[in-house]
Amino acid sequence: MNISVFGLGYVGAVVTGCFARNGHTVVGVDVRQSKVDMLNQGVSPIVEPGLAELIAEGRQAGRIWGTISAEDAVLFTDISLICVGTPSTVEGGLTTDYIEGVCGEIGAALAKKDSYHVVVDRSTILPGTVEEKMIPILERASGKKAGADFGVAMNPEFLRESSAIKDFDEPPKTVIGQFDERSGDVVAQLYEGLSAPLFRPSIKVAELVKYADNVFHALKIVFGNEIGSIAKACGMDSHEVMDIFCADRKLNISPAYLKPGFAYGGSCLPKDLRALTYHAHQLGVEVPVLDGIGESNKAHIQRAATDIAALGARKIAFLGVAFKADTDDLRETP
Repeated sequence: MNISVFGLGYVGAVVTGCFARNGHTVVGVDVRQSKVDMLNQGVSPIVEPGLAELIAEGRQAGRIWGTISAEDAVLFTDISLICVGTPSTVEGGLTTDYIEGVCGEIGAALAKKDSYHVVVDRSTILPGTVEEKMIPILERASGKKAGADFGVAMNPEFLRESSAIKDFDEPPKTVIGQFDERSGDVVAQLYEGLSAPLFRPSIKVAELVKYADNVFHALKIVFGNEIGSIAKACGMDSHEVMDIFCADRKLNISPAYLKPGFAYGGSCLPKDLRALTYHAHQLGVEVPVLDGIGESNKAHIQRAATDIAALGARKIAFLGVAFKADTDDLRETP
């Protein structure tokens, strides 16, 4: 397949090298002439183990070339992967200016193209961005209709710096948020042969999955550090504590408890959380994540109460009042 990659930063450079190695022809597009020149010289524009060799080999084989022209890239290829940056705003929001600019350029090129083309976002974007920002820009600039004249998909990347090629070849999963089945079918061809499970949800689900992954990874790091800080303050080996904790693959390191539902309660979790956070404070250890667990649980209960009140019902039946099924323990039932 002929692929155009917009943005020769970290993600764009890695996918350029990997897809070219897999036999595809890849056109790298960037606004910086220096990066395009590097690509055309067979030089990787970023530092990543093994990538320099892939770029050099791909260029030598004629499967990689670079350009600053979005039109040339789109007209030559079957699919465009958008891999530009989405930096934070001062307030903490997300900047989509680069994505919007690229969509305008791709759309203008699509106006001059008769054959079917798929536009795929690989940048990290908030739910709704593809449908509310990207597609309208593509349709206005091209004068065409998404789903009829061109395809759209959201394909989040799960690459880590320093192990990106291995992550590309052995991903934990492949997610293709598809505007329609035809769009998803084209993107899926890029990943034929991978053993990772393939998910083809809606575009919004794909957008949120990427954030769920990254936020959970950050949460795991902070949780480990807070437990480690308590252990250190108690004079024990924090690594030993977490090694034993991680040995539990039934409840701790597993899908257990990770289903959206109602709040926690019962005789153990509320009491033990209060006790540990109180002890941490007595030791002079700040544990803002552990402190926030109880507050988050209360907020979840309040959301449920607000939803019920909004129904306007005067009579409400509770089918089960314990904190979970198959028990009559009512202690701290949410």
